[in-house]
Amino acid sequence: MTTGNDENLAAQYAEWRGYMERRRAVTGADVAELEDHLHDTVGDLVGVGLCPDEAFLVAVKRMGGQDELSREFARVHHDRLWKQLVLTGGPQKTTSDAARRDLLLAVGCAALAAAAVKVPALFGLDFIKDGDFYAANIGLFALVPLAVYVGIRRRVSFVVAGVLAALFGLGAVGANAYPLRSDSQTFGVTALHLPLALWVVVGLAYVGGRWRAHDRWMDFIRFTGEWLIYYALIALGGGILTGLTGGVFTAIGIDAEELIGPWLLPCGMVAAVVIAAWLVEAKQSVIENMAPVLTRVFTPLFAAMLLAFLGAMAWTGTVVHVDRDVLILFDMVLVVVLGLLLYAFSARDPQAGPGVFDWLQFGLAVSALLIDVLVLVAITGRMTETGVTPNKSAALGENVILLVNLAWTAVLLVGFLRRRRPFARLERWQTGYIAVYTAWVWFVVLAFPPIFDFA
Repeated sequence: MTTGNDENLAAQYAEWRGYMERRRAVTGADVAELEDHLHDTVGDLVGVGLCPDEAFLVAVKRMGGQDELSREFARVHHDRLWKQLVLTGGPQKTTSDAARRDLLLAVGCAALAAAAVKVPALFGLDFIKDGDFYAANIGLFALVPLAVYVGIRRRVSFVVAGVLAALFGLGAVGANAYPLRSDSQTFGVTALHLPLALWVVVGLAYVGGRWRAHDRWMDFIRFTGEWLIYYALIALGGGILTGLTGGVFTAIGIDAEELIGPWLLPCGMVAAVVIAAWLVEAKQSVIENMAPVLTRVFTPLFAAMLLAFLGAMAWTGTVVHVDRDVLILFDMVLVVVLGLLLYAFSARDPQAGPGVFDWLQFGLAVSALLIDVLVLVAITGRMTETGVTPNKSAALGENVILLVNLAWTAVLLVGFLRRRRPFARLERWQTGYIAVYTAWVWFVVLAFPPIFDFA
């Protein structure tokens, strides 16, 4: 940290301290205690790459969630915070050396992803024509560079790096060693489950060897939600860019398909995986509230949708029709519901008592649980009639796993709402259950093809 930064940070501390001391309700001891906490938070934020000025303002913003005066101070000075959300700002240098190194690391790993996805082209494989190969391996192309980025940032040990490499190697075996036909169901379930299995490997890098630390896994859950939001935004912008690129070149009689199909689409798709992670990591202290805010918006909407669906089923007497698309649809609904519950849990103050929103989450969990039971009944009935297939077996296993999670989540929520269980039990249950999901997706990838004779 430079002398100029030290002086500027000291001035901001003095301004904050004076603001607090002018409030009659706050004693000198209170101010000292708050300032110690502020110093600790600023130090942590600087340690992950934020510049001192930005770290100070973000730390004050964080304290605003616990202290009304800090919230008021952050609100008064919010303009400073937004001005520092850019990569570089004006004549003053606002990014630290650590932040620049992190940016270079992200760009390097994104370039690695883009280069890796083009390597098969050297052997005559085209991204469009040989889509089956890329469908099976896209998780490797995108997530190995991401794991490298996360692992370097977390300074993982050589032992952890070796475990990560072995798991990615196992994923490569699952994607390429089996004689899977592109029209087979085992190919479909492998292509669908392998990226999920590899994402957990990224999670192992993210927790940095602290594999049993539930708080680190909860951080990874938060990271996943923010990453999804950033990636969706980048994908939206990339789609617009691609459309405009094709349009402007077509206007002058040039077909841009040779640029878009083989180059822009695959390279941009995998490189954005790393860039989205960099955006989350670089500005996580400011932007990490995006997923919980969306959770607050969509939780009541999804609860209403599920209740309407259950009501419609009861009114019409119609049962769930089981086919591949329907199974995927219902599994997606249940996963989204679980995600809404997770991000609401991750953003909640564990010490706060139960409120209206907690009752709404309980209703959401129970509604999803009922739908899961109906889907399971439909799947088992269909399997009895037409036999066991890879798709139905995978859906059956996933719905059983979701059923157990949702059921115990509802039980824990009841205990919390009745003030008989601490909220921390809910968090530990969700983070501990990651191991169950992990075991299942790896089982599907590695065991399903031979079990079903690669059908």
